[in-house]
Amino acid sequence: MNITFRQLQLFRALVSTGSISGAAREANVTQPTASIHLKELTEEIGLPLYEVIGRTVHLTEAGKELATTARVMQNEWETFEQKVAGLKGVERGRLRVAVVSTAKYFIPRLLGEFCAAHPGVEIALEILNRDGVIARLRDNLDDLYIMSRPPEDLALEDRVFLPNPLVIIAPKGHPLARKKGLELKSLAHERFIMREEGSGTRLATDAHFKAQRFTPKVRLVLGSNEAIKEAVAGGLGLAIVSIHALRHAPTPGVVELDVSSFPIASQWHVVYPNGRRLSPVARVFEAHLIRLQSTK
Repeated sequence: MNITFRQLQLFRALVSTGSISGAAREANVTQPTASIHLKELTEEIGLPLYEVIGRTVHLTEAGKELATTARVMQNEWETFEQKVAGLKGVERGRLRVAVVSTAKYFIPRLLGEFCAAHPGVEIALEILNRDGVIARLRDNLDDLYIMSRPPEDLALEDRVFLPNPLVIIAPKGHPLARKKGLELKSLAHERFIMREEGSGTRLATDAHFKAQRFTPKVRLVLGSNEAIKEAVAGGLGLAIVSIHALRHAPTPGVVELDVSSFPIASQWHVVYPNGRRLSPVARVFEAHLIRLQSTK
């Protein structure tokens, strides 16, 4: 097959944007030019790669296989470019990181420190819920993934780099706010505001409550730490949040309760699929994260 790198770049842009016009904008070419390249690519493959239904691009089986292959080739090329830059004594490259939403309280600072030491690095950061990060992990879309509860059904390279204690918070004027050494059972009549099912915080909380034989009375389920903290401040109930969400983004009217079985022990993990060759920039950033563990 006589396929050009430019054609593969356009096809990857088509996959990421979902439209030919979007692919043209991303590749900085006219829409007719993009259409011609994609038509030539399809003809060279000899099978339909996509179909457009209601202005939305849907990949065929051959298109899905090509998308995976093009992604691998792009990753390998970027790794080569970074290695060549290293040989020239120049540090540059693109670092793609996907993190769960709670990591937004500290990951920008860590990326800032890294970029200060490596100013030639370009960052692509995705902040999603846990399911969103795992979906990107399955599709191998990024260099590194940061979460507190890595999936158990994937073969991963997994490193712990930072503690992630989970604490109970209450409204500032709550009757239990000033008490010390509370037993979890003393909260049996309290209403709880919980994170959505599937989140790392919810998985750790459910496991802890099960081990403690405690069944919370759930009043509300919310999908963001900010909403949960505001709901607690408004007197809707107690909640369990990461210490990072509490200390890096304080909410007036919210206090941490002193409960004997808390905080729940949890950690932040940096992971990537087994067998993936990290780019030089990704490997240096992973080492930057791991060094945090030795300072804690």
